[in-house]
Amino acid sequence: MTIGMALAAIIASPGMANDSPANGFSQRLLAAHNAERANAGVPPLAWSEELAGDARSWAERLAGEGRMMHAGRDERGHAGENLWMGTSGLFSAEVMVGTFIAEKRHFRNGTFPDVSTTGQWRDVGHYTQVIWRETQEVGCAVVRNESDDFLVCRYWPAGNWYGKVPL
Repeated sequence: MTIGMALAAIIASPGMANDSPANGFSQRLLAAHNAERANAGVPPLAWSEELAGDARSWAERLAGEGRMMHAGRDERGHAGENLWMGTSGLFSAEVMVGTFIAEKRHFRNGTFPDVSTTGQWRDVGHYTQVIWRETQEVGCAVVRNESDDFLVCRYWPAGNWYGKVPL
């Protein structure tokens, strides 16, 4: 088992209840999501071990290839997806999720895709997925390779749907 696979197994271990993250790091990832959702006035997310397992598989692929890319909709079972990458061991769960939340500075509530003050929905797409009212579950995993940590978060149901309002 590689170091990355071992870290992923710790962060998203199977067999936990669906409403409870597997460990402290997972709890912090969930808490960071839910703190921002509370700020936005939307219901909290529940932890999904199924989504975490899917996220772990994709994070292992990203770490193995050493690059970032989104899974296709079919590959992720039509779940939403946020990705993050940073130098191994330097970033907390709060900082990782915080990069998604930082896009809030460009967010304006409206009908998707008209939700960004920049005119580009991609400038707020991670943030809108975090706060998307209809999303109910999240599962995340981090896998480490020789130089970087790869965070994959999966969301169900997915957000960022054209013609819908995030909040």
